[in-house]
Amino acid sequence: MSSRKSTVARRAGRGSSAGRQRSSVVTLAARSADAGRQEPAADEADLPPAVGANLRRLRSTRGLSLEALAQVSGVSRAMLGQIELGQSTPTISILWKIARALNLPFSALIAEERASSVKVLSAATAKILTSRDGSFSSRALFPYNKPRTTEFYELRLAAGAVEVAEPHPPGTVENLVVANGSIRVSAGDETFELGTGDAIQFEADVPHTYANPGKDEVVVYLVMTYAEQLG
Repeated sequence: MSSRKSTVARRAGRGSSAGRQRSSVVTLAARSADAGRQEPAADEADLPPAVGANLRRLRSTRGLSLEALAQVSGVSRAMLGQIELGQSTPTISILWKIARALNLPFSALIAEERASSVKVLSAATAKILTSRDGSFSSRALFPYNKPRTTEFYELRLAAGAVEVAEPHPPGTVENLVVANGSIRVSAGDETFELGTGDAIQFEADVPHTYANPGKDEVVVYLVMTYAEQLG
């Protein structure tokens, strides 16, 4: 593959209010997904059963009612109640909305307490979350045993795939390295073209997008660092 240089281009429509609007309390909350955009889906086997219990505990420790959390997260009260009771499996987007509203890392909602100093994450039994059409997948490369300030993921985007991510909590930083293929990363008003071996670090508390302009699947490794760990 010919060498590529990371290039920066100002995104068209820089003045667009939709592209620059930020949520005051929530990332995935204040900014609702377009009706035509497919939400990422999670199979019941993909998310640990601790999600409901974690949500109830974290909400309660912050003194938030279901109604109050619904208002700041953009997730309906009914859906929040169903998640806490284990009656509904939330999508990735919904979990991000809740995490952002509670100002917590994603792992705080999916953490399962386990007493072990060493954890082997077998590829054969890995929990992989995918978008509804299967063009985007995310595999956690860290155990769901406790909330943490740093998370490590393997991301895969099919040819032509575009994944739109909502802003994460203030101070969140993403560090990506392209293992194979090429990817276009947009953060705020800037767009970066990255090839195999290229890496990028950016503040992820703004809307950002990953796009695969190539004809082959792209594999990216992502390290996400939160400003602080709460709860």
